[in-house]
Amino acid sequence: MSRMRPFALCLLALALSACGEAKAPATQTSSSPHSGGVLKVALDGDPQCIDPQQAGNNTALNVGRQLVDSLTDQDPASGAIKPWLAERWEVSPDSRRFTFHLRDGVTFSDGSVLDAAAVKANLQGIVDLGAKAILGSTYLAGLQGIDTPDAHTVVVRFAQPNAQFLQATSTMSLGLFAARTLALPSAQRCQGELVGSGPFVVKSFVHNQVVSLSRREDYHWPSSLAAHQGKAWLDGLDFLIIPESGVRLGSLVSGQIDVNTSVAPQDEAALQAQKLPILSRANPGVVFILAPNESTPLFSDVRVRQALNKAIDRQQFKPIISRYQQVATALLASSTPLYHDYSTLLAHDDAGAKRLLDDAGWVPGSDGIRVKDGQRLSFKLDYWQQVPILELVQQQLRQVGIELRLNKTTLSQVTATQAGGDYSVRFLNLTRADPDVLRTVFQAPGYNVSVRQPGDIDRVLADSAATLDPGQRQTLIDQASQRLLEEGHAIALIELATVLAHATNVNGLHYEASSRLQFFDTWVQP
Repeated sequence: MSRMRPFALCLLALALSACGEAKAPATQTSSSPHSGGVLKVALDGDPQCIDPQQAGNNTALNVGRQLVDSLTDQDPASGAIKPWLAERWEVSPDSRRFTFHLRDGVTFSDGSVLDAAAVKANLQGIVDLGAKAILGSTYLAGLQGIDTPDAHTVVVRFAQPNAQFLQATSTMSLGLFAARTLALPSAQRCQGELVGSGPFVVKSFVHNQVVSLSRREDYHWPSSLAAHQGKAWLDGLDFLIIPESGVRLGSLVSGQIDVNTSVAPQDEAALQAQKLPILSRANPGVVFILAPNESTPLFSDVRVRQALNKAIDRQQFKPIISRYQQVATALLASSTPLYHDYSTLLAHDDAGAKRLLDDAGWVPGSDGIRVKDGQRLSFKLDYWQQVPILELVQQQLRQVGIELRLNKTTLSQVTATQAGGDYSVRFLNLTRADPDVLRTVFQAPGYNVSVRQPGDIDRVLADSAATLDPGQRQTLIDQASQRLLEEGHAIALIELATVLAHATNVNGLHYEASSRLQFFDTWVQP
C-alpha cells in the first residue's frame, strides 16, 4: 500500500502545477497494432465490488467487463445481438425458451472447461445471489429451469414470456465464472477472487488506490464483433482511483495516465487545446433521475412529487453539463431502443408547482420554505456521483418553497443508507441498451426504486417484457413511461454521456453497446 502513496502525491502535484512542463502528445508513427504495455486508466471512484454479476455502478462494470465473456454480444451501432460464447441460438415463439449452442475450446483462467454445465451453474448462481445480483437477478426473474442436453447446448426456460433475456445475455451482469468463484462468499468475490474466461485476470485490488489486471496469454475466443483474434494486445491494465477531476486532467496531460474515463465538463476545453482525443457516447437506459421514496409520508402525496417535476428548469442545466450531454426528454435516454420524446411532461412550470403544493396544504413559511402541520417541506439527498447539476436543482426547488439538503458522500455510505431504508429520495441512473430497463428499475415487486405501491403500471411493464412484436412493445413502453412521469414516480433530469479522453498513442479503445469500455482491441503505440 505504501508504494502507491508517492504516485498519488505526484498526481496531486501535477494537478496543482502549471501544464507548461507537461510532455507533448506522442506522435502516431504506425497504424499497425502493437502487443505490450500496461495501460493506466483513471477511474473517478472506488469500484467497491468488481464482480460484474453483483456490481451495478459503471466504474465497477468497466473493470468487470474485462474479466468475463458473455453468451452473446450486442452491436453498439445497430443494437443487433451477435455471437460470442454461443455460436448460435433459437428463441421459442412465446419468448419463454432460449436454446444456446456453445463454441468449443473455451476455458476459464484456472483451466476448467466452459461448457453447458458451467453456464447453468452461473445462471442459477445469479438467481441464488438474489438482490446482491443487482442487475442480473432482474434479467432472470421467472426462471423456470435450465436444461443441458449435451455439453455444448443450454436451454433456458422461463415461466412467463421474457423477450428481454436475449439482450441480457450480452451484458457483463450475466458474464460467466468458474466453479471455484461461484463457490466463494459473495463478499469475497467482490474483492477480486474472480476466475473468468475473459481476456484479462485480476492481479490485485487495493481499495481507493488501484485495480490491476494482467493479460491471459491463452485467450483466443473473442466476440464476433472484435477487431482481432487471439489474446489481447495489452500486457495489462491498472485502474487507478483518482476522484479529483483536476488531478485526472493534469495526469493525462503530463503522461502519468493513459486514459481518463470521466472527463469533467470544465476540463473539456483544456483537453481540446492539448489536442488529446475525446471519446463520448450517450448511455442508453434510464437517465439520471430523482426517485422519491413513496413509503415516506412526504412523497406518498402525488402532488408533492408532481411539484418537484414542475419546479425544475432543465434548460438551465445546459451551460454546466458536458457539451456531449443532453437534458432529459424522457425516462429513457434518447440512445435507447424504443425511446419516445416526452419533453412536454418535463416542462418547467413554477406556478403549477406552487398550486400543487398549495392544494396539498403546504404554505410558505417565514423563510420561504413551506410548512404543514409544523413540519418543513425539507428532505435530504445522499449521493456520491460527480454531477454538477444538483446544486442548481436545489436552488430551483427553493424557488417554490422546497428545501433540498445535499449530502455528498461515498458510494459505500450511500449504499448502506439506502439498504437501511432511511432516505427520502435517491439520485441514480441505470445503463442498459434495452427498454426493459424500465421494468428493472421500477416494477413492484422487484427493484422498485421509488418504493411504489403495486399497481397497473406493473402489468404494463410485465406485458412489455412478454412480446417480441416491436409495435406492441413500443406501445407498452410508452404507456409505462408516461404513467411513471405523470405520477411523479421518477423525476427525469439529464442523460448520462460517457466522456473519456486518452493519450494520442492509445488506439482501438471503444465503447460496447451499454457504453462501458472494452479493452480487448486496445493497443499502445510505443
